[in-house]
Amino acid sequence: MPVDVVTVEGLSYSYNGAGVLSDVSFRVRSGDYLGIVGPNGSGKSTLIKAVLGLVAPTGGTVTLFGVTPDRFRERQKVGYLPQRLKFFNPSFPATVEEIVRLGLLGGKRFPKRREAGDDAAVEKTLGYMGITDIRRKLIGELSGGQQQRTLLARALVSSPELLILDEPTTALDPETRENFYKLLQHINQDHGTTIVLITHDTWSIGRYASRFLYVDKRIIFDGTFDEFCQSEKMTAFFGADVQHVICHQH
Repeated sequence: MPVDVVTVEGLSYSYNGAGVLSDVSFRVRSGDYLGIVGPNGSGKSTLIKAVLGLVAPTGGTVTLFGVTPDRFRERQKVGYLPQRLKFFNPSFPATVEEIVRLGLLGGKRFPKRREAGDDAAVEKTLGYMGITDIRRKLIGELSGGQQQRTLLARALVSSPELLILDEPTTALDPETRENFYKLLQHINQDHGTTIVLITHDTWSIGRYASRFLYVDKRIIFDGTFDEFCQSEKMTAFFGADVQHVICHQH
């Protein structure tokens, strides 16, 4: 039976006196595949950071697997890929395989040692992401797309119950991006992994996600992509032309 994985109630967030999010409420249940879209500056990334406990909301509540983010201790349950690669030092002297293996450390107690099954998990994930052939390359030798795929593999390798990805396909070519969406669909449907994905790629997320959340500092729409495209309320809100562009009805 599905259970609540993420619960957001009345969440608000302000920065330097400016409102970033206002009265946002939604739930993510186990097995969901939720796509979050919205314009630049709409608060999408801030919302995810609040869910993960990386920023503290100025109002409202957030729970992650039933507890507040500051009390959440089972980090291996969550795989997270942030929006930008700038946090990652391309001169870091580690190979692709070593970077991916780092994703297994979150669930280990100190001292963190290699365990039975680690090698198989790494091999499987390298294959999923199509990076087996570059496993010995240093991260700084890779293209932006290859670096992104490596970091995606790092987020996936521990087989998390919840996978959160912020604009994960930006640096990927169209074919790799499509394969990535198919991979996420496989992980969601066949393994039951709950997925929350922020993207500007509304067409792809509409085809693959089971729910579609449109955010612009508040919740504008929460439902399926088909419901969004057929909604007279959304037609009135966006205008028919904009709605058609979002839904690729042109």
